[in-house]
Amino acid sequence: MSSHLAIGSPAPEFDLPVIDPANPAEGQRAKLSNYAGKYLVLYFYPRDNTPGCTTQALSFSEHLAKFDAANAQILGVSADSLASHAKFVGKKNLAIPLGSDESRDVCRAYGVWVEKKMYGKTFMGIQRSTFLISPAGKILHIWRKVKVKDHIEQVLAELGST
Repeated sequence: MSSHLAIGSPAPEFDLPVIDPANPAEGQRAKLSNYAGKYLVLYFYPRDNTPGCTTQALSFSEHLAKFDAANAQILGVSADSLASHAKFVGKKNLAIPLGSDESRDVCRAYGVWVEKKMYGKTFMGIQRSTFLISPAGKILHIWRKVKVKDHIEQVLAELGST
C-alpha cells in the first residue's frame, strides 16, 4: 500500500460495497476489474452532505453524459457508510455511484488517508483526490488536494488528451 503511486503504475485493486443510482439493487460491489475496457475517474472525498463534497458530486452527476461520451465511468469513495451514501444520493439526486470504504483500506492503498489539521487540531481524514485510471488499469493522472472549482473541467480535459 503506497501513498506514492506514480503515473503509469498499476492502480491498486479494490472491492467496495456501493450505492449505484443506475443499479439500485442491494449488494452491489465496485471492483477495479468492473471497469476494464473503460476509463475510471476514481475520486476520494471527505464526507457525504458537506458543502465541497456535495458540489463535487453534483458536478460529476451533471457532467455524466460527457464522461460517458469519453468512455469513462465515475466512482466516488469516502469512509461513510452505505446508509449515509444512500441518504446523500437520495437527498441530492446524484447520478454517480458511491463506494463505502469504512475500513479505509482503499484510502490507504491510494495514499489519501492522511493527517489533516483544522482549527488547531490534528486528525486523520481523506485528502480530496482524483485518479484517472486507463482501460488497462494503469494510473494516467493524479490530482491531490483537489479544489472543487473547475476540477470537473480539468478531468474532462485530461480525458480528452488521452
